[in-house]
Amino acid sequence: MTSVHTAEPQPRSWLKPATWHLRTRLILLAMALLIAICGAVGVASYASMDSFLTRQLDEQLSQAAARSNDPGRPPSGGFNGRDPLDSRGQSVGTLNARILNGQVNSAGFLAPDTTRSALSSEDKQVLLALATDARPVDRTLSNGDYRLIAVKTSFGDVLVTGLPLAAKESTLTSLVWTFVFVSLGGLLLIGLVGTVLIRRTMKPLEQLSEVATRVSQLPLDAGEVALAVRVPPSNSNPGTEVGSVGHALNLMLDNVANALQARQKSETKVRQFVADASHELRTPLTAIRGYTELMRMTENFTPDGEKSLARVQSQSERMTALVEDLLLLARLDEGQPLKLAEVDLTQLVVEGVSDEKVMAPGHTWRLELPDEPVVVNGDPSQLRQVLMNLLSNARKHTPPGTTVVTGVEKTPEGAAVVTVTDDGGGIPPEFVDQVFARFARADAARAGTSAPGASAAEGTSGLGLSIVESIVEAHGGRVTVTSQPGRTQFALRIPLMRGMAQGGAPSS
Repeated sequence: MTSVHTAEPQPRSWLKPATWHLRTRLILLAMALLIAICGAVGVASYASMDSFLTRQLDEQLSQAAARSNDPGRPPSGGFNGRDPLDSRGQSVGTLNARILNGQVNSAGFLAPDTTRSALSSEDKQVLLALATDARPVDRTLSNGDYRLIAVKTSFGDVLVTGLPLAAKESTLTSLVWTFVFVSLGGLLLIGLVGTVLIRRTMKPLEQLSEVATRVSQLPLDAGEVALAVRVPPSNSNPGTEVGSVGHALNLMLDNVANALQARQKSETKVRQFVADASHELRTPLTAIRGYTELMRMTENFTPDGEKSLARVQSQSERMTALVEDLLLLARLDEGQPLKLAEVDLTQLVVEGVSDEKVMAPGHTWRLELPDEPVVVNGDPSQLRQVLMNLLSNARKHTPPGTTVVTGVEKTPEGAAVVTVTDDGGGIPPEFVDQVFARFARADAARAGTSAPGASAAEGTSGLGLSIVESIVEAHGGRVTVTSQPGRTQFALRIPLMRGMAQGGAPSS
C-alpha cells in the first residue's frame, strides 16, 4: 500500500540519554577537579598556618622560658624567693616547673586569677621524661595540650616552661571550618553556574539528537517518505565543532532522502508494470480458457489430445489466479478503499473449513469457536480470501493425517483473533522471517511434507501469505507466525466492532 509519511516533530518526553550522560560527566569532572583544587589549597593553607603558628608559639615559649630563669639565684633551694610564674609578661595558662635530683618542685599552671594551679602526678611524670635539649615538644597534660621546652641551667637543675596549644588549635579549627564553608559555597555556586553553562553549550547537541531521533522513528522501509527533517542552520555551521556535526548530519540526510526518492520511483515503476501487465494478461487468458471450453464442446479428441487440452485449461486457470493475485496486490498497494461490512468471523471459519474438508478428506479438520459470534468491520471477500489462503497453505504443505485446528476468539484488548494451527513438519527457521515476503517459497523444505499426488496446479506462487499480510494490515490488524517441528500457527488480529469490543451485541 502506498502511503506518504511526513516528518512530524515527535514530542520529547525525556532528555536524550547520551547527551544527558555526557553533560553529567562534564559536571562531575568539573566538580571533581574543583574539589581536588580546593583540597590541595586547603591542605597547603593548613600546613602553612600550622607552621606559622608553631613558630610564633615557639618564640613566645622561648621568651617565657627566659623570663622564668633567674640567673642570680643560688644553685640550690628555691628561686631566690621569687615564683617564676610571677615574672612579668607571663600569660595565663603558662606552665613552669623546676626539676632537681629527679624531683619536680616549684611547679604549676598560671590560673586566670594569677594564682598557681598544681600539677598532677601524671603531669610530673611527663615533665620528668622530657629531653633537656631545649627543643620544643607537644605533650598532653591535665590542663590540655601544651608546647613544652626543658632547659638545663648552669646550676644543674632543669627548668620546664610550657604554653597551651588551645589558641593555636582554635585558630586552625576556625581556619578549617572557614575553608570548608567557603569551599562548599564556592562549589555550589560554581556547580550551578557550570550546569547552566554546560546546558547552554550542550543544547545544540540535544537538538542534533532530537533530529536523529525523529529520523529513526520514520517508517523508511516502504512507501513514499518525505524526509524533511534537517538540523537548523544555527547548528549546522561548519565553523564550529557542533556545527560541523550538524552539517555532516544534514549531508547524510540529503543522501538518504535522494536514495529514498530513487527507491520510491523504482518501486512505483515496478508496481505500475505489474499492474499493467496483469491487466493486459487477463484478456488473452480469458480467450484461451474460452477457446479451450469451446473446443471441448465442438471437437472430438483422442485420449492424449483430451489430456493435453485439460492441461492447457488447468494451466490457464492457474495463470488467471496468479494474475488476479497480482491485481489484488496492486490495488492494495494503491490504497484503494475497502468495501466494508459486518463480517462474522465465526461463520466465515465454519464455511472455509467445510470447503477444505471436501478438498482434503485425508486431513483432520477441527474447530475451536466461541459461543457467540465474533463480528468485525471488514471487506467480506478479502477476509474470506485471507482465511482460504491460510487453510490452503496448511493443506498444501502438510501430508494426509495432519490435524489442522482453526480457532476464533476475542481478546480483552478488543481484537478478534483467528488462528490456523497444524501439527505438520513446520517451517524452516531460516525461512520464518521471510514467509510473508512476495514470491517467497520454501518448497525444498516443505515439499517432502506436501500431500502426495498433488498436481502442478497445487503449486504455490509465493503470493498467498503476502496477500494475507496486505489484507490484514489494510484492516488495521496484523498477522504473525510461530513454527517448530510438530506445531505451526498463523495468527491474525483484527479490531472488533465497537459494540463487540465492549462485550455487547454488534451495533446496527
